[in-house]
Amino acid sequence: MPPAPAVPTATYRLQLQPDFPFSAATTAVPHLAALNISHLHLSPVLEAVPGSRHGYDVVDPTRVREELGGEEGLRELSRTARDHGLGLILDIVPNHMAMSPRHNPALWEVLRDGPSSPRARWFDIDWEAQGGQVLLPVLGGPLGEEADRLKVDGDVLRYHDHAFPLREGTAGLPLPRLLDAQWYRPVWWRLARTELNYRRFFSISELIGVRVEDPEVFAATHAKILELLHEGVVDGLRVDHPDGLADPGGYLRRLHEATGGRWTVVEKILADGEGLPASWPVAGTTGYDALRHVDGLFMDPAGFGELLDRYRAFAAPQTDRGGDWDATVRRAAYKVLTHELAAESDRLTRVAARLCATSPETALRDRAPWALRTALTELLVRLEVYRPYSPEDAATVVTEEAAAEARRAFAVPEEAGAVDVVRDLLLGRYGDGHAQAEFRTRFAQTASALRAKSVEDTAFYRYVPLLSATEVGGEPGDPAVGPDRFHAYCARVQRDWPATGTVLSTHDAKRSADLRAALHVLTECPGRWADVLAEASRGVEPVPDGQLAWAAWQTVFGLGPAGDERAREERVREALLKHVREAGLFTSWTEQEPPYEEAVARFVAAGPCGVPGRKVAELREALEPHIRANVLGAALVHLTMPGVPDLYQGTEREYRALVDPDNRTPPRFGENGDGGDGGGGRSEKEAVTRAALALRARRPEVFGTSASYEPLAAVGPAADHCLAFARSGEVVTAVTRLSLRLAESGGWRDTRLPLPRGRWADVREPGREFEREVRAAELFAASPVVLLERLPE
Repeated sequence: MPPAPAVPTATYRLQLQPDFPFSAATTAVPHLAALNISHLHLSPVLEAVPGSRHGYDVVDPTRVREELGGEEGLRELSRTARDHGLGLILDIVPNHMAMSPRHNPALWEVLRDGPSSPRARWFDIDWEAQGGQVLLPVLGGPLGEEADRLKVDGDVLRYHDHAFPLREGTAGLPLPRLLDAQWYRPVWWRLARTELNYRRFFSISELIGVRVEDPEVFAATHAKILELLHEGVVDGLRVDHPDGLADPGGYLRRLHEATGGRWTVVEKILADGEGLPASWPVAGTTGYDALRHVDGLFMDPAGFGELLDRYRAFAAPQTDRGGDWDATVRRAAYKVLTHELAAESDRLTRVAARLCATSPETALRDRAPWALRTALTELLVRLEVYRPYSPEDAATVVTEEAAAEARRAFAVPEEAGAVDVVRDLLLGRYGDGHAQAEFRTRFAQTASALRAKSVEDTAFYRYVPLLSATEVGGEPGDPAVGPDRFHAYCARVQRDWPATGTVLSTHDAKRSADLRAALHVLTECPGRWADVLAEASRGVEPVPDGQLAWAAWQTVFGLGPAGDERAREERVREALLKHVREAGLFTSWTEQEPPYEEAVARFVAAGPCGVPGRKVAELREALEPHIRANVLGAALVHLTMPGVPDLYQGTEREYRALVDPDNRTPPRFGENGDGGDGGGGRSEKEAVTRAALALRARRPEVFGTSASYEPLAAVGPAADHCLAFARSGEVVTAVTRLSLRLAESGGWRDTRLPLPRGRWADVREPGREFEREVRAAELFAASPVVLLERLPE
């Protein structure tokens, strides 16, 4: 077998966990190699919290995870993969580690020895806060109620299954003095919201930020990964959440140098119109920007507008259920910044107040902390991207327009000058010393956490006219993407980031691509959907609230038939309970309302998953040909557009999954790694996937970094329903979009697709050949998607 290429042609993500370790992945290699991918893409492989199903809670970056089979298991997987011509891509987690002292040896040492520990520099801890102790939010209640459960065991302090090291010589002290003598302080978990003094991953207190901007910390936490790269065990990297880092660009430059320039992509979420920083030495993103553009192709903009109106009428225009995306995001941002991220907001305010109080610049003096906090809040909630990366970048992120709006939030106009102070500090107008750099860093890190929590984890669950639009990287307020816009995006990718990653389904997706593809069809029949929903909802009691009901009916429509009805109901119920807790309107993760959550469960059982749900099932069955067109169209576009496509486990076939943990179920491969279908039959989607991947593997020059992308325009009455493009003049992709609208308007009629010069063969249907201008009705006679290859002259 030839070695795997340096730049992948296609990758396949496997979600490793104790129920699917390295040995299971090794068994699946023959099947995956037969798909014609070039690399396996593995979720994090370093030592993690025992039982972790995702691996992002790393406890020891110097070791490969034993629960997965240890380093030898990884090396065996690598050897087997290479025997089949495949390489390995690893997902790495530079931003954080698990706040689990008994499993995390570096953290154990720091909690025992305090800031003098050699590893204290690893973790982003504000030692000046909380009296010099690290606040550990682990107690089930206030200390007075939990003190009897704290037990000294030798040189260890135990609390249920938690264990903490005792400072030398303190084990014999009475409990109050013992706690005061430690470098940490166990407290009621609710204090994490406002009192925490270490940087977290978003608002997850179980994950502590790592200072990889320190060269020694980088070297220590990346040694094992770099060893695996340099020894040829792995070939490239996916970098998780670079926006949480103090200096993403600096980190990526150091990583690029350390890896020798290996193919690396970053999990960067780009807002509409935002570009990846050109100075980052990476191949591109992990592909959420591609997901947004591919999904948008199969949404009807006019139909979405009508669907939004129908949603407003159904859910009632109350608070965050009124269907205004921008207002929903703004309200969510205020809520997150003052609740979930209150501790981060406090720390940022302290940094700003200290900088102003000690600055030699008179313009910064006499700024009240409350005014600085207000200015920071008003600017942060108006950011439309995740974060700025430099003072120059800050000018386009923290705009003068945003500053003007922020000033109006002050009741006393004289205090509004705090807005200008904050903005000028971000723009570097008061120097570039350590204090100024720290402020800019903290602002950027807080901004990225706020954007993720307020948009992905709150607004996406409050704004639900079309659930398929609320996906990571999406733009739910304006989700449709026309062909011209899609072609412009692809041209930019091929020109600027030709080896970037592209995805449709991921371990972090709210819903899998095929489930979203079904929901896209609702933009083509909003009236029909609303009528069916009105009929299905009639007499179903109790309905917790209109917003939840609308989301629930869409969930079962998208999921469709899914095996055992009881298991299906459980999947829907669990996804919707997560939905309402993330939305935080009537219940939340930290303030759960059992009566409301019980009403949600009863509604799911009686309505969407009960007899009334059959009305929605009948509509889905009637729309199945159009769902098929979307599923196949999205798959083929993804596999042939510019970039390196990443397939999530199982998505070579139709794959309908809800939000995690539903989408992290171990993949099912047969005993021989054959895909596990038992009968060897292949779905139409798998046939399309195999054909496209085989062509990519056989003709890498057509799709690679030196390839070209040329839009092809259909002509005739239904031209907008055909999306087509050529790759390097050798391959043509053509798919049907908005097929329900197409059928209702009379079909293709005399629509034609002019092909580039030459004769073209249908890759999936031997014997079908075309040249010059082909009638769309003939081109799509057998399938809503077509893949053509130029025949030799």
